[in-house]
Amino acid sequence: MAFSASGSYSMVSSLVVFLLVASLLVPVPVPALPNLTDPSPQNQTLVNSNSSSSSSQSLLHPRERIQKLKAYLKQINKPPVKTIQSSDGDVIDCIATHLQPAFDHPQLKGQRPMDPPERPKGSQPIDTVTDIYQTWADNGDSCPEGTIPIRRTTQKDILRASSFQRFGKKANRFVRRDATGSSHEHAVVFVNGEQYYGANANINVWSPAVTNQFEFSLSQVWVISGSFGNDLNTIEAGWQVSPELYGDNYPRFFTYWTTDAYQATGCYNLLCSGFVQTNSKIAIGAAISPGSAYDGNQYDIGVTVWKDPKHGNWWLEYGSGLLVGYWPAFLFSHLRSHADMVQFGGEIVNSRSSGHHTSTQMGSGRFADEGFKKASYFRNLQVVDWDNSLLPPSNLNILADNPNCYNIRQGKNNVWGTYFYYGGPGRNVRCP
Repeated sequence: MAFSASGSYSMVSSLVVFLLVASLLVPVPVPALPNLTDPSPQNQTLVNSNSSSSSSQSLLHPRERIQKLKAYLKQINKPPVKTIQSSDGDVIDCIATHLQPAFDHPQLKGQRPMDPPERPKGSQPIDTVTDIYQTWADNGDSCPEGTIPIRRTTQKDILRASSFQRFGKKANRFVRRDATGSSHEHAVVFVNGEQYYGANANINVWSPAVTNQFEFSLSQVWVISGSFGNDLNTIEAGWQVSPELYGDNYPRFFTYWTTDAYQATGCYNLLCSGFVQTNSKIAIGAAISPGSAYDGNQYDIGVTVWKDPKHGNWWLEYGSGLLVGYWPAFLFSHLRSHADMVQFGGEIVNSRSSGHHTSTQMGSGRFADEGFKKASYFRNLQVVDWDNSLLPPSNLNILADNPNCYNIRQGKNNVWGTYFYYGGPGRNVRCP
């Protein structure tokens, strides 16, 4: 539930840094169809910058490209029972639960969502009036029972990508094992070395400035397993600002998963067959409102991810008791058993498009040292153990890739439990 109020650096192994560099959060598996950019010179340049195969596909007649684009949109946008126009420009479609994208998966066809699991021991009491704090629901409109709200994908969403095949995917590039070669920067805490079965945190929500379309700023929980090679498994949830993915600078609730280190499997939100949504009140990918204000009211969202001890599926909870849905166990290899690492914190992309460090902000855009009402925070950090119990994390590691640009400070008290402040402005006199 959203919370309102008035009122070091440690070295890690090369494997950990590889994970931080690799967690780009943008691959979406889509059919290998031709590029569907519009016929303008600008978009033709984007198409022609791809492989020779993509270049040949760009020779398709513009009318044919548009027809293929429309066919793809029809495939991913299911027929709605009801449509809601959000004040932020989103269109939310209420889709029959059994028609959601997850049930296009061969192993889920013809099935219905699983019954709710046992919540972890130590969970907060279920709040029957959990506030959603999503813009599309501000006017009191909602999806009927038996449906789920899905943000409609538009032609503009796809055309913002460099090509149709790159829509929602990470760029193909060599991933270094050291942070210095990466355009992604982090300020995170993490635990590893044991077996983990989930994680919980309350994440302070802000609207950080993102300086160009191809950068993002996010704050999230990672649940991780694998050898940190091509078999890396992750489950991720939190909020993000991503102009390329959504076309604006609103903070949005999001999910993500991969089972092959962000290569072919997995996706954001419901953009592929995978996550099974069970809730009619939460739209994954929709804007969160209100956000926190500097020296003003603070808002956070509760995020819990845990493994159902009975069926092995990984469930997602928003707030106190609002089940969003689950990732089926069969999607994963290593996470079918347990997680090896849990990570909390922020990440940004630094494209250096102007020849210097980006001014894209992390968190509130303020350094951790400024504290409450100024710097962004995570509070009530917990992990789930083998007995399905929520416990404070032990032996917490801290990592800031570039502390002159974005830093992190961890603490503990009786009110917030284990917590940390994090973030920063990006470019400044100490971060040129």
